[in-house]
Amino acid sequence: MSRRILVVDDDASIRETFEHHLTRSGHQVASAASAEEALGRMAEFDPALVITDLRMPGMDGLELLSRVRAARPDIDVLVITAHEDMKSAMEAMKAGAYDYLVKPLDLDEIDLLIGRCFEGRKLKRQAEQLSAEAAEPYALNQLVGRDPRMIEIYKMIGSLAANRAPVLIRGETGTGKEVIARAIHFNSADAQEPFIAVNCTALTETLLESELFGHVRGAFTGAVADHKGRFELAGAGTIFLDEIGDVSPSFQAKLLRVLENHEFFPVGGESSRRTEARVIAATNRSIEERIESGDFREDLYFRLKVVEIWVPSLRERRDDIPLLADHLLTRIAHDMHKDVHVISDDALQALTEYDWPGNVRELENTLTRAAVIARGPAITLDHLSLGAAAAAAASSSAETVGDDETLDAAERLHVRRVLARTGGNKRQAARILGISRPRLDRLIAKHGLMVTERDHPGHDS
Repeated sequence: MSRRILVVDDDASIRETFEHHLTRSGHQVASAASAEEALGRMAEFDPALVITDLRMPGMDGLELLSRVRAARPDIDVLVITAHEDMKSAMEAMKAGAYDYLVKPLDLDEIDLLIGRCFEGRKLKRQAEQLSAEAAEPYALNQLVGRDPRMIEIYKMIGSLAANRAPVLIRGETGTGKEVIARAIHFNSADAQEPFIAVNCTALTETLLESELFGHVRGAFTGAVADHKGRFELAGAGTIFLDEIGDVSPSFQAKLLRVLENHEFFPVGGESSRRTEARVIAATNRSIEERIESGDFREDLYFRLKVVEIWVPSLRERRDDIPLLADHLLTRIAHDMHKDVHVISDDALQALTEYDWPGNVRELENTLTRAAVIARGPAITLDHLSLGAAAAAAASSSAETVGDDETLDAAERLHVRRVLARTGGNKRQAARILGISRPRLDRLIAKHGLMVTERDHPGHDS
């Protein structure tokens, strides 16, 4: 793998620092004093990564980024600047920058980032080796985000490609657990084998067993012929068991046998059958609480979680929301054959401030609705259906408390912002503020705040 790095900066001391440090780290390094010089060196040096300053005389770093990505999309670009500017950071990320860093730079952080970059290139190359037809819908580029926890998930997917260990994926509803499961399968050596997803809560216990293990003729009323189950049909592929935390103790015992001995009994059958399928399970429930209450087998839990992946909620990685929104909107516009490709600043701010109880799935649904009703190429705040709380979040985030404001004013503003972020969910707001629910109610009354509670099923108020 090419580890050539081209450093572009009009400051000679910075170029020298980078060259010395990166060369000692085992990279091949070249440098250029301007963007124009860098473009001239691209063909001869053929870098895998370009590290460029943002503000330089003549062509700036953003234009260099755009030209590099247009001519060589396989080259990653890391943008650095001495001026922290959210607009340019967003422009850089939207233009395809690998990341955006503000000086003064921490060389250890640079090393870590470069390591992640080359690891990502390695995973991408592995994905490209798979069948394009089978792997394309679930390749790693379907997972979007620069949050450190997402980076760890990308690395874990790469590690799991080389083995068939059972995996337990945990996270809230809508965080993308099935997308991760598919990425694991389609980036493995068994990508050509079937990937079969089963929602364990969508079937009764009897139907779930029949669906997974099959049944023999006469096993129950209506069983007029032998029926192969999903484990048999999967071959050496993957069985994805969604909402595994809700299955019955009886089914848990049968699944444990599959994991321990790679065998199962069809419903009504007297002889066992073998399976080579890999099991990936997912849940949004607390398995530990289910074990404590006696509703989930601890031995099955340990068998399932040979490798455990925790998927962060969208509100835990708010910096990824603009990237996700841009990625999802591109796909939505393509699927709908509609020229909607821009999100206005106030709409993007509202998306970022909203608490997303439905996570990425809710974000996708919101953008789909917005794209449907948008009349032009841009999605604005009016096209979003986030409710009054999101609008309050967008407006309150622009408010500031002056140095001469009272403590009460600062307290009122902070409580209002947190309530706006959680969409009026008082329990979540109290948790974020680190206070009890009754105390939050007293603060709301004290400051005369208007809050619309969300005490209906599906929301944790």
